[in-house]
Amino acid sequence: MQRIPLTKRGAERLKEELKELKSVERPRIIQAIAEAREHGDLKENAEYHAAREQQGMVEARIKDIEGKLSSAEIIDVTQLDPGGKVVFGATVDLYEEDSEQEVTYQIVGEDEADIKEGLISVNSPIARGLIGKVEGDEAVIQAPGGEKVYEIVEVRYE
Repeated sequence: MQRIPLTKRGAERLKEELKELKSVERPRIIQAIAEAREHGDLKENAEYHAAREQQGMVEARIKDIEGKLSSAEIIDVTQLDPGGKVVFGATVDLYEEDSEQEVTYQIVGEDEADIKEGLISVNSPIARGLIGKVEGDEAVIQAPGGEKVYEIVEVRYE
């Protein structure tokens, strides 16, 4: 079985979502289905069909999260000693030479990635180009828009 890397925070978020789906969403949908059944003919009952469709989506998400958590390898970067290197879970401050701007990214698992929050997937071109580097190194990244050069300003493990 392939292990899925997750940060400790990412695993907690998935557990919270799972709890919400099981304890709030699932009972709400079951109640909606029961109410729709009371309206009679199920063939032409749009409320019933919508609730059943929603139930299918929630159950699929529950199964997806449970599968991910069962095969997760939870990595707490604060417990590692990578010796200043960029590793999974590290937060990296970068200076982009073309735009002359600083950006901050944390390298996380595929399911945790959200570029708007500065969370990039370990499988992304930027993360692959940064892994193993240390402060002061330059990373040349082949991005879809062309080559980008980043200088690693700081590596943190938080």
